[in-house]
Amino acid sequence: MSEAAFQLGDRTFHSRLIVGSGKYASLQETLDCTRESGAEMITVALRRVNLDAPRGENLLEALGEAGYVVLPNTAGCYTVDDALTTARLGRELLGTDLVKLEVIGDPKTLFPDVGGTLAAARVLVAEGFTVLPYITDDPVACRKLAEMGCAAVMPLAAPIGSGLGIRNPANLRIILETVETPVIVDAGVGTASDAAIALEMGCTAVLMNTAIAGAKDPLRMARAMKLAVEAGRLAYESGRIARRLYATASSPLDGLAVF
Repeated sequence: MSEAAFQLGDRTFHSRLIVGSGKYASLQETLDCTRESGAEMITVALRRVNLDAPRGENLLEALGEAGYVVLPNTAGCYTVDDALTTARLGRELLGTDLVKLEVIGDPKTLFPDVGGTLAAARVLVAEGFTVLPYITDDPVACRKLAEMGCAAVMPLAAPIGSGLGIRNPANLRIILETVETPVIVDAGVGTASDAAIALEMGCTAVLMNTAIAGAKDPLRMARAMKLAVEAGRLAYESGRIARRLYATASSPLDGLAVF
Protein backbone atom coordinates (compact mmCIF):
# COMPACT_ATOMS: atom_id res chain seq x y z
CA MET A 1 0.00 0.00 0.00
CA SER A 2 1.19 3.54 -0.71
CA GLU A 3 2.39 5.14 2.51
CA ALA A 4 0.93 8.55 1.63
CA ALA A 5 -2.00 9.30 3.92
CA PHE A 6 -4.74 11.83 3.30
CA GLN A 7 -6.92 13.98 5.50
CA LEU A 8 -10.69 14.33 5.73
CA GLY A 9 -11.34 17.01 8.30
CA ASP A 10 -9.23 16.13 11.33
CA ARG A 11 -9.03 12.42 10.45
CA THR A 12 -6.17 10.66 8.70
CA PHE A 13 -6.71 7.69 6.39
CA HIS A 14 -4.31 5.37 4.61
CA SER A 15 -6.72 3.21 2.62
CA ARG A 16 -7.99 5.09 -0.42
CA LEU A 17 -10.95 2.76 -0.77
CA ILE A 18 -14.19 3.70 0.99
CA VAL A 19 -16.98 1.14 0.86
CA GLY A 20 -20.71 1.03 1.36
CA SER A 21 -22.69 -1.29 3.59
CA GLY A 22 -25.79 -1.95 1.49
CA LYS A 23 -26.89 -4.74 -0.85
CA TYR A 24 -25.00 -7.56 0.85
CA ALA A 25 -26.66 -10.92 1.48
CA SER A 26 -25.95 -10.79 5.21
CA LEU A 27 -24.28 -8.79 7.94
CA GLN A 28 -21.43 -11.30 7.99
CA GLU A 29 -20.83 -10.84 4.27
CA THR A 30 -20.74 -7.08 4.82
CA LEU A 31 -18.07 -7.49 7.50
CA ASP A 32 -16.06 -10.04 5.52
CA CYS A 33 -15.98 -7.95 2.35
CA THR A 34 -15.17 -4.76 4.22
CA ARG A 35 -12.26 -6.49 5.90
CA GLU A 36 -11.01 -7.93 2.62
CA SER A 37 -11.22 -4.52 0.91
CA GLY A 38 -8.81 -3.01 3.41
CA ALA A 39 -11.13 -0.01 3.82
CA GLU A 40 -10.97 2.01 7.01
CA MET A 41 -14.25 3.84 6.49
CA ILE A 42 -17.67 2.48 5.56
CA THR A 43 -20.76 4.50 4.75
CA VAL A 44 -24.18 3.69 6.20
CA ALA A 45 -27.54 4.99 4.97
CA LEU A 46 -29.25 6.03 8.20
CA ARG A 47 -32.72 6.06 6.66
CA ARG A 48 -32.35 2.40 5.72
CA VAL A 49 -30.61 0.92 8.75
CA ASN A 50 -32.62 -0.99 11.35
CA LEU A 51 -31.75 0.77 14.59
CA ASP A 52 -33.80 -1.73 16.61
CA ALA A 53 -32.00 -4.84 15.36
CA PRO A 54 -31.04 -7.25 18.17
CA ARG A 55 -27.46 -7.71 19.31
CA GLY A 56 -25.52 -9.71 16.77
CA GLU A 57 -27.62 -8.32 13.91
CA ASN A 58 -27.09 -4.60 14.45
CA LEU A 59 -24.99 -3.14 11.62
CA LEU A 60 -23.82 -0.01 13.44
CA GLU A 61 -22.87 -2.01 16.51
CA ALA A 62 -20.93 -4.57 14.47
CA LEU A 63 -19.03 -1.93 12.51
CA GLY A 64 -18.13 -0.08 15.68
CA GLU A 65 -16.84 -3.23 17.34
CA ALA A 66 -14.74 -3.98 14.25
CA GLY A 67 -13.09 -0.58 14.52
CA TYR A 68 -14.31 1.01 11.29
CA VAL A 69 -14.95 4.71 10.90
CA VAL A 70 -18.67 4.91 10.13
CA LEU A 71 -19.65 7.56 7.61
CA PRO A 72 -23.38 8.24 7.97
CA ASN A 73 -25.03 9.32 4.74
CA THR A 74 -28.27 11.00 3.82
CA ALA A 75 -29.18 8.55 1.04
CA GLY A 76 -32.87 8.60 0.20
CA CYS A 77 -33.29 12.31 0.98
CA TYR A 78 -34.99 14.35 -1.74
CA THR A 79 -35.23 17.67 0.08
CA VAL A 80 -32.79 19.91 1.89
CA ASP A 81 -34.78 19.65 5.11
CA ASP A 82 -34.74 15.84 5.03
CA ALA A 83 -31.00 15.79 4.41
CA LEU A 84 -30.34 18.22 7.27
CA THR A 85 -32.52 16.24 9.68
CA THR A 86 -30.82 12.97 8.74
CA ALA A 87 -27.34 14.47 9.09
CA ARG A 88 -28.16 15.79 12.55
CA LEU A 89 -29.58 12.40 13.53
CA GLY A 90 -26.32 10.77 12.47
CA ARG A 91 -24.31 13.14 14.62
CA GLU A 92 -26.48 12.47 17.66
CA LEU A 93 -26.59 8.72 17.12
CA LEU A 94 -22.94 8.09 16.28
CA GLY A 95 -21.22 11.03 17.92
CA THR A 96 -19.52 12.00 14.67
CA ASP A 97 -19.34 15.19 12.65
CA LEU A 98 -18.78 13.20 9.45
CA VAL A 99 -21.58 13.14 6.91
CA LYS A 100 -21.83 12.01 3.33
CA LEU A 101 -24.34 14.50 2.00
CA GLU A 102 -26.83 13.31 -0.61
CA VAL A 103 -29.78 15.37 -1.82
CA ILE A 104 -31.30 13.37 -4.67
CA GLY A 105 -32.93 15.22 -7.53
CA ASP A 106 -34.27 12.39 -9.67
CA PRO A 107 -35.53 8.97 -8.51
CA LYS A 108 -34.70 7.20 -11.80
CA THR A 109 -31.09 8.28 -12.31
CA LEU A 110 -30.42 9.13 -8.63
CA PHE A 111 -28.54 12.18 -9.84
CA PRO A 112 -28.05 14.77 -7.11
CA ASP A 113 -30.03 17.98 -6.84
CA VAL A 114 -27.12 20.38 -7.31
CA GLY A 115 -28.90 23.43 -5.90
CA GLY A 116 -30.23 21.46 -2.95
CA THR A 117 -26.81 19.95 -2.27
CA LEU A 118 -25.17 23.38 -2.23
CA ALA A 119 -27.85 24.74 0.11
CA ALA A 120 -27.63 21.82 2.53
CA ALA A 121 -23.82 21.81 2.48
CA ARG A 122 -23.72 25.48 3.41
CA VAL A 123 -25.87 24.85 6.50
CA LEU A 124 -23.98 21.73 7.60
CA VAL A 125 -20.57 23.34 7.23
CA ALA A 126 -21.79 26.25 9.37
CA GLU A 127 -22.94 23.73 11.99
CA GLY A 128 -19.48 22.18 12.20
CA PHE A 129 -20.01 19.04 10.15
CA THR A 130 -17.23 17.47 8.09
CA VAL A 131 -19.21 17.43 4.85
CA LEU A 132 -18.49 15.02 2.00
CA PRO A 133 -21.03 15.90 -0.71
CA TYR A 134 -22.14 13.55 -3.49
CA ILE A 135 -22.38 15.75 -6.56
CA THR A 136 -22.43 15.66 -10.35
CA ASP A 137 -19.14 15.85 -12.24
CA ASP A 138 -19.67 19.61 -12.58
CA PRO A 139 -16.44 21.55 -12.03
CA VAL A 140 -18.33 24.71 -11.03
CA ALA A 141 -20.46 22.94 -8.42
CA CYS A 142 -17.39 21.15 -7.04
CA ARG A 143 -15.49 24.42 -6.79
CA LYS A 144 -18.36 26.09 -4.93
CA LEU A 145 -18.60 23.20 -2.46
CA ALA A 146 -14.87 23.30 -1.82
CA GLU A 147 -14.91 27.08 -1.35
CA MET A 148 -17.69 26.91 1.24
CA GLY A 149 -15.63 24.54 3.36
CA CYS A 150 -16.56 20.96 2.44
CA ALA A 151 -13.86 18.49 3.45
CA ALA A 152 -13.94 16.84 0.02
CA VAL A 153 -15.99 16.73 -3.14
CA MET A 154 -17.44 13.45 -4.38
CA PRO A 155 -18.31 13.66 -8.08
CA LEU A 156 -20.10 10.71 -9.61
CA ALA A 157 -18.31 8.72 -12.31
CA ALA A 158 -21.63 7.41 -13.64
CA PRO A 159 -25.12 6.79 -12.22
CA ILE A 160 -25.24 4.97 -8.87
CA GLY A 161 -25.06 1.21 -9.33
CA SER A 162 -24.62 1.44 -13.12
CA GLY A 163 -21.10 0.00 -13.24
CA LEU A 164 -20.33 2.15 -16.28
CA GLY A 165 -17.02 3.48 -15.00
CA ILE A 166 -15.79 7.04 -15.56
CA ARG A 167 -18.00 8.48 -18.29
CA ASN A 168 -16.55 11.97 -18.39
CA PRO A 169 -12.82 11.94 -17.68
CA ALA A 170 -12.42 15.45 -19.09
CA ASN A 171 -14.67 16.95 -16.42
CA LEU A 172 -12.95 14.92 -13.74
CA ARG A 173 -9.56 16.26 -14.86
CA ILE A 174 -10.85 19.82 -14.67
CA ILE A 175 -12.15 19.19 -11.15
CA LEU A 176 -8.78 17.76 -10.12
CA GLU A 177 -7.00 20.82 -11.50
CA THR A 178 -9.30 23.44 -9.99
CA VAL A 179 -10.35 22.08 -6.58
CA GLU A 180 -7.98 22.18 -3.61
CA THR A 181 -9.88 19.68 -1.44
CA PRO A 182 -9.68 15.88 -1.86
CA VAL A 183 -11.62 14.52 -4.83
CA ILE A 184 -13.31 11.18 -4.19
CA VAL A 185 -15.00 9.40 -7.07
CA ASP A 186 -18.41 8.25 -5.89
CA ALA A 187 -20.80 6.04 -7.88
CA GLY A 188 -20.47 4.22 -11.18
CA VAL A 189 -17.45 1.99 -10.55
CA GLY A 190 -18.01 -1.45 -12.04
CA THR A 191 -14.74 -3.31 -11.81
CA ALA A 192 -11.16 -3.01 -10.65
CA SER A 193 -9.89 -1.15 -13.72
CA ASP A 194 -12.41 1.65 -13.10
CA ALA A 195 -11.02 2.16 -9.62
CA ALA A 196 -7.43 2.04 -10.84
CA ILE A 197 -8.13 4.68 -13.50
CA ALA A 198 -9.65 7.04 -10.95
CA LEU A 199 -6.57 6.79 -8.74
CA GLU A 200 -4.18 7.02 -11.71
CA MET A 201 -5.84 10.30 -12.67
CA GLY A 202 -5.01 11.71 -9.25
CA CYS A 203 -8.25 11.23 -7.35
CA THR A 204 -7.72 11.02 -3.60
CA ALA A 205 -9.94 7.98 -3.12
CA VAL A 206 -12.90 6.09 -4.53
CA LEU A 207 -16.16 5.05 -2.87
CA MET A 208 -18.12 2.02 -4.02
CA ASN A 209 -20.79 -0.41 -2.91
CA THR A 210 -22.61 -2.19 -5.74
CA ALA A 211 -19.40 -3.07 -7.58
CA ILE A 212 -18.43 -5.29 -4.64
CA ALA A 213 -21.77 -6.34 -3.15
CA GLY A 214 -23.28 -7.10 -6.57
CA ALA A 215 -20.36 -9.14 -7.90
CA LYS A 216 -20.68 -12.88 -8.41
CA ASP A 217 -18.01 -13.33 -5.76
CA PRO A 218 -18.13 -10.24 -3.52
CA LEU A 219 -15.23 -11.33 -1.31
CA ARG A 220 -12.82 -11.75 -4.21
CA MET A 221 -14.03 -8.52 -5.81
CA ALA A 222 -13.35 -6.68 -2.55
CA ARG A 223 -9.78 -7.95 -2.70
CA ALA A 224 -9.51 -6.95 -6.36
CA MET A 225 -10.67 -3.42 -5.56
CA LYS A 226 -8.12 -3.13 -2.75
CA LEU A 227 -5.30 -4.06 -5.11
CA ALA A 228 -6.63 -1.82 -7.90
CA VAL A 229 -6.74 1.24 -5.67
CA GLU A 230 -3.24 0.56 -4.38
CA ALA A 231 -1.89 0.02 -7.91
CA GLY A 232 -3.64 3.11 -9.28
CA ARG A 233 -2.26 5.36 -6.55
CA LEU A 234 1.23 3.92 -6.88
CA ALA A 235 1.14 4.49 -10.65
CA TYR A 236 0.01 8.10 -10.12
CA GLU A 237 2.81 8.74 -7.66
CA SER A 238 5.34 7.09 -10.00
CA GLY A 239 4.50 9.29 -12.99
CA ARG A 240 3.48 7.59 -16.20
CA ILE A 241 5.44 7.94 -19.44
CA ALA A 242 4.20 10.37 -22.08
CA ARG A 243 1.89 9.03 -24.77
CA ARG A 244 3.58 8.90 -28.18
CA LEU A 245 2.20 8.29 -31.62
CA TYR A 246 5.19 6.27 -32.79
CA ALA A 247 7.35 3.58 -31.25
CA THR A 248 10.49 4.31 -29.26
CA ALA A 249 13.11 1.63 -28.79
CA SER A 250 13.24 0.07 -25.35
CA SER A 251 16.99 -0.47 -25.65
CA PRO A 252 19.59 2.24 -26.52
CA LEU A 253 20.68 2.33 -30.14
CA ASP A 254 24.22 3.51 -29.36
CA GLY A 255 26.94 0.88 -29.39
CA LEU A 256 24.99 -1.74 -31.33
CA ALA A 257 27.10 -4.62 -32.57
CA VAL A 258 27.61 -4.60 -36.34
CA PHE A 259 27.43 -7.98 -38.08
